[in-house]
Amino acid sequence: MTATPAAADLSRDLELALRLADAADAQSLPRFDSADLQVSRKADSSHVTDADLATERAIRDVLSTERPDDGVFGEEFGAEGDTHRQWIIDPIDGTANFLRGVPLWGTMIALAIDGVPQVGVVSMPALRRRWWGAAGLGAWTATDHDPRRIEVSAVDSLDDASVSFQSIAQWTRAGHRDQLLRLADRVWRDRAYGDIYAYMLLAEGRIDMVAEFDVKEYDIAAAVPIVREAGGRMTGFDGAETISDLSTLATNGVLHDAFLELLHD
Repeated sequence: MTATPAAADLSRDLELALRLADAADAQSLPRFDSADLQVSRKADSSHVTDADLATERAIRDVLSTERPDDGVFGEEFGAEGDTHRQWIIDPIDGTANFLRGVPLWGTMIALAIDGVPQVGVVSMPALRRRWWGAAGLGAWTATDHDPRRIEVSAVDSLDDASVSFQSIAQWTRAGHRDQLLRLADRVWRDRAYGDIYAYMLLAEGRIDMVAEFDVKEYDIAAAVPIVREAGGRMTGFDGAETISDLSTLATNGVLHDAFLELLHD
């Protein structure tokens, strides 16, 4: 088993990740709700904007100077370099929101060491919010005020749980529509907050579960250290401890096994 990096070592990586988020915000926010935003479609029919491309380039430019020996895996320009230490980037998570002028989008930056995300930063500049975490260093958020530490909820009953499920269509395509309906019938409250924002609500204790399908590593890697350092748990839908499962189940930890049992009953 690979040893967990020392918190002191990760603090330097976290500091860099926060500066990467600054560079990303400088590219993405001026293009948000812009009348001349350039939008095209990728091979999988998903949208990509000029802001997605410019934001990822800005992050890669900083990394090429400050971490030239590290690998990079980004949504727009793929993977290159070492996989032992790999920066995983989603330049704009929530591109559909971004291009429609909906402020629920953000940049996700993670450092994975031997495949395990150890550092994560999520920046949502249209909301003037940022979250970050690293193994052994806690989970934090900030707006215009001093950073504050965050933690997941202590809700211990499904009857009292508030959950986010991404979308009905997504669960249906994955063959789990019946499980979604069972989930909605069982919990106190169900909403589709969507994309990375739902995971940050979980880390802050606002909701108690997030689950989605058809996700890539860059869709969730940055959330992993934040949720785990906030006291939560993230696995694949089958309970596997991996970010390569193409699905994710994130909870406050207390309810994780109960959600797994409910969703697989």
